[in-house]
Amino acid sequence: MADVKFLLTGDTSVCVEFGNEISESINLQIRAFKIALENSGISGIVETVPTYRSLMVHYDPEVIRYAPLMEQLKGLLGQLDQITIPPSEVLEIPVLYGGEEMGPDLKFVAEHAGKTEKEVIKIHTSTEYLIYMLGFTPGFTYLGGMSEAIATPRLKTPRVKIPAGSVGIAGSQTGVYPIDSPGGWQLIGRTPVRMYDHDRETPILPQAGQYIKFYSITKAEYDKIAAQEAAGKYVCKRHPRKETGK
Repeated sequence: MADVKFLLTGDTSVCVEFGNEISESINLQIRAFKIALENSGISGIVETVPTYRSLMVHYDPEVIRYAPLMEQLKGLLGQLDQITIPPSEVLEIPVLYGGEEMGPDLKFVAEHAGKTEKEVIKIHTSTEYLIYMLGFTPGFTYLGGMSEAIATPRLKTPRVKIPAGSVGIAGSQTGVYPIDSPGGWQLIGRTPVRMYDHDRETPILPQAGQYIKFYSITKAEYDKIAAQEAAGKYVCKRHPRKETGK
């Protein structure tokens, strides 16, 4: 815990930084600290936002001032080894891979990796990806754990509009575009699952600390799930992850 830094980020927030790299061990510390903070009963905490290597803590200065907040936050560090982190949940996300409409860059990713398109799909669907954080747009997933065997550079010229649900690769990262937006990732497929829906009770489907497992579907399956989503009847498959951590 010697590397933990408390960085002032504004009049009503502080960043608790646990390291300078992307790793599951750092992520576990962030999750443990978030749980410790939630259990602490510290008054005036408005929101916490996890990132790759830190936890942003937003607070109400009319309820708690900066100095006493820092004292209490630092006091939580000694509790992290005693925090039990609940088993992570795995979201199963169906993807229609390839094709000019759904995954126009799958062919390029395969050529860049020296593999067939089927091999790229097999590799991409073989991993449970940790959701380190959400950002860029509501529900955009920053995932860890993608195989370097299919790592591919971003597009030299970003697209002006990428359809919601598009699954992309950028460098050694993969993720899902939750809404129509610009972007420069290589698009390899699309999911009919709405990662963000402002009409839902919980608008953003994925949560930091969960895992995503992609699986390949046919066009008929895509259309069926899309129709269920449109009717508000689709329930994303999920299951507890076997591995747990502290």
